[in-house]
Amino acid sequence: MTARLPLPTLLSQALVAFTIEFDNEFEHQMPHRTTRGPAAGSRGGPWLVSQVMWSNFMRFVGEEGVSVSELRALAGVPKEAIDSQLTRMEKWWGYVVVEPDPADGRPKPPRRDWIVRPSRAGLRAREVWQPLPDMIEQRWQERFAAGQIGRLTESLQSLVSQLDFELPHYLPMGGTATPRVEDRATADIAPPIGLSALLSQVLLAFTIDFENESALSLAISANALRVLTEQGVRVRDLPLLAGVSKEAVALSVGILESRGYAVIGPDPAASRVKLARLTPKGRRAQDAYHALVGTIEERWQARFGMDTIRRLRESLEGLFDHPEGEQPPMSQGLQPYPDGWRAHNPYLSQTKAMIDDPSGALPHYPVVSHRGGFPDGS
Repeated sequence: MTARLPLPTLLSQALVAFTIEFDNEFEHQMPHRTTRGPAAGSRGGPWLVSQVMWSNFMRFVGEEGVSVSELRALAGVPKEAIDSQLTRMEKWWGYVVVEPDPADGRPKPPRRDWIVRPSRAGLRAREVWQPLPDMIEQRWQERFAAGQIGRLTESLQSLVSQLDFELPHYLPMGGTATPRVEDRATADIAPPIGLSALLSQVLLAFTIDFENESALSLAISANALRVLTEQGVRVRDLPLLAGVSKEAVALSVGILESRGYAVIGPDPAASRVKLARLTPKGRRAQDAYHALVGTIEERWQARFGMDTIRRLRESLEGLFDHPEGEQPPMSQGLQPYPDGWRAHNPYLSQTKAMIDDPSGALPHYPVVSHRGGFPDGS
């Protein structure tokens, strides 16, 4: 099955699987709160958030703090994305404090010169987050066949080393925004980075190429558009089919409907059930999505080397291989702790589907939500 999946889907599913395991461990170790209330023994704590908040934000906010303008530059994502993230991390979720620099003598310094410092909870979160990328990567090295993760990492590094622009270490919050990229000299190429960051950077590079030629984002095309049919799909079934949250599906289907790619109406066989149907325009867009991802992969073979792309694809496909009748090794990392939010309704069906069949249930593109950055069905 994975042999037929597009390259960005393979990259996406590996990244989401890594993120879920990363997030489960952070949730297990960090006092926090969710819609279910405070975690046991946490006495409230900050709002639970996902890996993107570490990769594109808190890893830059040390104890001494960083200015807003410096944070924007370091994060490498669009200004509006980092500003949205900053507002949530300060005012909604409790990880940082933002205030004027005491050393700045101006009576009203602009906000771009204010200092972002970790709150008490933010300091604790940094302690928990910092070792997790290496911890999860080590688990993968032990879980999968000997040398498999090393070969995947080498393939990703080979491709990233040929890019002529910098990319952030995770997709920007919002999921459909093309990240800002900046030209760089060869001498400025960053040293090798961790597996999840490499997956993100390669996926972002593919996304940029796709969205330069597509009227629809890769996130919408690979998730909601992909699972719709001309006969119609029940709207309530779309989150499980697409592997992303109800909110992400509602936004995506709303865009598809407003642009004439889909229509939503009652099911003739059950008037209380809503169906989402592809229009002829939507069917053409669905076909165009499949054709374009294949075309870009062919271009990448010429651009980065056929052997590089072949090894990358084989390494990614191998993550989901398993003996017949057994769960793939990937499933082990998707198993939540018993007290984790993924182990409870209304998320249990999505979690069970991912564990039973990761390649069939994980999203075909991460949608990094504004509700905490979770890239799947949260």
